[in-house]
Amino acid sequence: MSDFLDHPNSVRQGEELDLRKLDPYLRKHFPNETGSLQVLQFPSGHSNLTYSLQLGTKELVLRRPPFGSNVKSAHDMSREFRVLSKLHAVYSPAPEVLLYCGDDEVLGAPFYLMQPIHGIILRQQLPPGLKFSAETARRLSESFIENLIRLHRVDYAAAGLSDLGKPEGYLERQVRGWTDRYFAAKTHDYPEAQRIAGWMPEHMPVTASISLIHNDYKYDNLILDSRDITKIVGLLDWEMCTIGDPLTDLGTALAYWIDGTDPEELQHLRWGPTTHASSFTRAEFVQYYARKTGCNTSQIAFYLTFARFKLAVIVQQIYYRYHQGLTTDKRFASMPERVQLLLRASWECAQTQRI
Repeated sequence: MSDFLDHPNSVRQGEELDLRKLDPYLRKHFPNETGSLQVLQFPSGHSNLTYSLQLGTKELVLRRPPFGSNVKSAHDMSREFRVLSKLHAVYSPAPEVLLYCGDDEVLGAPFYLMQPIHGIILRQQLPPGLKFSAETARRLSESFIENLIRLHRVDYAAAGLSDLGKPEGYLERQVRGWTDRYFAAKTHDYPEAQRIAGWMPEHMPVTASISLIHNDYKYDNLILDSRDITKIVGLLDWEMCTIGDPLTDLGTALAYWIDGTDPEELQHLRWGPTTHASSFTRAEFVQYYARKTGCNTSQIAFYLTFARFKLAVIVQQIYYRYHQGLTTDKRFASMPERVQLLLRASWECAQTQRI
């Protein structure tokens, strides 16, 4: 299974790190490492950027904001570092962080360093040759949900994370905030956006419970054990982690979870092997979560509507940077099509109340 481990590649053009400044900074903090500095970049991710560093014998992972982003609240490296510095001890899949740098003189933006987590990451297409049986798909579906429940059960107060968010009015602020972000980054006219923006405040559920939430829970943010891919050893991308309604976390996971019976256009939005034989459907996903937690999921259609809208906004914000010439990453050119698909799916969920 070691052949399927997630590996970094060459650094993308326009996302290079200034090694003349990074090298002496690292040697100051790791003085015993005398070998050369080598830098590669992990290929996935459209928001914060992640690099693999090899400094002599020491392996590190560096995380920094995207180039050209003006949305500082979405790329707060100090916040992300603080969360992980307290969370790893009580929730082991969270990465172990080592060092935070808030000096923009080093790389032009804050960044932090963490220990690498080695394993397999499943993306839209399974790695060629990886055995993925129906039994594996079923067990991994269960592990996926169990790990989310485990996170929601973390005693965030005992971990020192009570000040991470403001639970009161969380859902209302989220709906309002993401609606404002969409229109601030708008580049195309999609009628569904205005409809959803009007629908959500009128159908907002009452929050029944509060927990620590990840806010971007999906297969390609999980690192799986190379000896048994049904076991989760890491969870990445904590930039949107907060204290809030756990059903928003469930809704986000559902928005990424494409069923085999979904329309063909939605199949292109799949973030993992969720359509594989014996994988849970979204309905089974919700039923399993409700059974294990005792949570009332009767209004889950609202949370899926909101989650799909939120994903559309995130993609729109990424495209906006490309549209404004703040990044040259060609992967972003076709993103308006994805925004439109997500808005259509969100509005359909709102109308039909089917997940």
